[in-house]
Amino acid sequence: MLEMKRRFFLAGTAAILATPSMGFAQAAAPAKGGTLKISVDQAVSVIHPLLTRVNPEYLVTELLYSNLTRLKVDMSVEPDLAESWTPNEALTEWTFKLRTGVTFHDGSPFTAKDVVATFKAILDPATASPGRNNVGPIADIVAVDDATVMFKLTGAYADLPVSMAYTSARIIPASIATGDLKSLSTKAVGTGPFKLVSYEPDRLIVVERNEKYYDPARPYLDRVEVQVFPDISAEGSAMMSGDVDIVSTIQPTEYLRLDGSDGVDVLRTPSGQFCNINFGCDTAPFNDPRVRRAIALTVDREAMVGFVTEGFGTQGNDTPLNGSYQFFKGVKQREQNIEEAKKLLAEAGFPNGFEATLVASDRPAVRTQLAVALKEMAKEVGITINVQTMPHATYLEQVWKKGSFYVGFYNMQPTPDGIFKLLYTSDASWNETRWNNKAFDALVNEARGTIDTDKRTELYTKAQEIMNEEVPSIIPSFFDVLSAKRSWVSGYEAHPRASVFRLDYVSLTADAPKRG
Repeated sequence: MLEMKRRFFLAGTAAILATPSMGFAQAAAPAKGGTLKISVDQAVSVIHPLLTRVNPEYLVTELLYSNLTRLKVDMSVEPDLAESWTPNEALTEWTFKLRTGVTFHDGSPFTAKDVVATFKAILDPATASPGRNNVGPIADIVAVDDATVMFKLTGAYADLPVSMAYTSARIIPASIATGDLKSLSTKAVGTGPFKLVSYEPDRLIVVERNEKYYDPARPYLDRVEVQVFPDISAEGSAMMSGDVDIVSTIQPTEYLRLDGSDGVDVLRTPSGQFCNINFGCDTAPFNDPRVRRAIALTVDREAMVGFVTEGFGTQGNDTPLNGSYQFFKGVKQREQNIEEAKKLLAEAGFPNGFEATLVASDRPAVRTQLAVALKEMAKEVGITINVQTMPHATYLEQVWKKGSFYVGFYNMQPTPDGIFKLLYTSDASWNETRWNNKAFDALVNEARGTIDTDKRTELYTKAQEIMNEEVPSIIPSFFDVLSAKRSWVSGYEAHPRASVFRLDYVSLTADAPKRG
């Protein structure tokens, strides 16, 4: 299991900043130059850095923009646009010292005013940024001077440096944040390691090296081409032929097909990534926790690991935390119990079961696999599930955050607070289940302001116990993150967060094909 000891409270203080920022490509002097081709399995529909939702969008905006902090492969936090950070004793104020001499791609200077304007845009409900509830309990942001910014919080929050690395918290110019914010839907003005050359959402996104990036040594590549492959098999074939250098995410079947192929390295890392069955807890029959618990009791979790993750994962227990997270302590594992499920359904007024439609996007394909597996398992208690699969774009438009019975897919977040505040608290950015449990909310809020490791573990364990009992969603298994690269690619590793790529640390060896 990948070591996940993350020292969130101390991150960014003298312990980290006493040594230079290092990337995982630093073992040997990387060669400069070349064009890297990386594939994604769905369209990059959004390049607005405050509005991104899925991994291909996170990939592209990470190339073009910078955060205040970023996550290394071991999930520890390191400086990005911020050089250092310190809290007050109460953890209610955090002061960030910023890099100087940094410019945006349009030539304008980066200062604390841009940080202030960016976060005010994120926190504005009108922006509808997923980052609004995932960047911490921010009350105000103040530019102390051009190179210093202070975050004033509504309460104690130990994880702020980590939350600054959130995928929808890229820094943008103040002139755009307070002006034509929508313009970033079609253009990119960041401080990132690459600049946008062309943008075709359904086919190809091209970026080139930012010669004025704050680290003169990086990026190593001249150019990156992000290619969209809706056909997963064709994507794998492109890897085998050398037409692409990295497949950002692959399914187990393609992993097995690529494993052992000449010149291909398959990559695997444990993660807190999962698929779940979301219940609309405000809609009958799923507004009755007995019904939700009954369906959860039909699930054979060992079989789910085999069928859905194809052995590349671990069992889940209907909470979004597992051993990959700090502060995790497991609660009693739910086992399949058909008789108990039937009893609960009868108590809820469904002695003969009921019929329901379960919606699954076609991306990634494991969503449909999970839906089909649940359909077969639920038959034993008289529940008839009709699986409806639809294109991912249609799912996002018509079902996501609106439906009452559908399959979700989520990356691991940097912290327990991050995943709870993204999906399950009453004020969650994506409150898909509409569970709205006040006792759960109170535990999460108390934990976010607690430094003591044992106390935070205790609070998060109690929160998990409530989730496990109430079942706002079924989480039957967790996925390992799978990827693949050509052997001529140096410095790339699969990240447990699954939405972090660090391509500015990637280089090509002399064996790589020469591209114009």
